Amino acid sequence: MEIYHTKIAKLKGTDYREILKKAFRYYDEIRLSTKRKAYVRSAYFNKSKIFLELFWHHLFSKENRADRTRRMKFLPCSIELIRKSHVQPISKDNPNKNGELLHRFAGLSIEKELFFVQVKEDKKSGKKWFISCFPEQK
Repeated sequence: MEIYHTKIAKLKGTDYREILKKAFRYYDEIRLSTKRKAYVRSAYFNKSKIFLELFWHHLFSKENRADRTRRMKFLPCSIELIRKSHVQPISKDNPNKNGELLHRFAGLSIEKELFFVQVKEDKKSGKKWFISCFPEQK
C-alpha cells in the first residue's frame, strides 16, 4: 500500500474542548468558502467533490471522548490527503449497505504518524463523503 506524506501538522493539544475548538475553526474555514454543503475537491477522484458533513455525525456517534480527540487531531492532515493525494486507496464494497463503496487512504503526518482516511461513495449517484480519519492502532 502506498502512503501519502502530508506537509501539514496534526492539531496540537490534549484537552477535548481545545481540540474541538481548533477542529471546528479549521472546518469553518472550509464551510464558509462553499455555498451550501461543506466540501473539498479530491485530486484522486478527478477534482470531484467530497462532502464533509458525515464526518461530524460519525465522530459524535463515538461514546469515548479520548477516541474523538484522537480522531479530530488528524482532521487537517486528512483534508490535505483528500485534496492532494493521487495514491490509490484500498476500495471495497460496503458490507453493511449494498450500493456503496468504501475507499481507505493511508497517510503519514509530518510527525511521522500513520493514519487512515475513509471515503464513502454512492454507486448510483457517484457522490462521495468523508466519513472518518483515525491513527494506526498501536
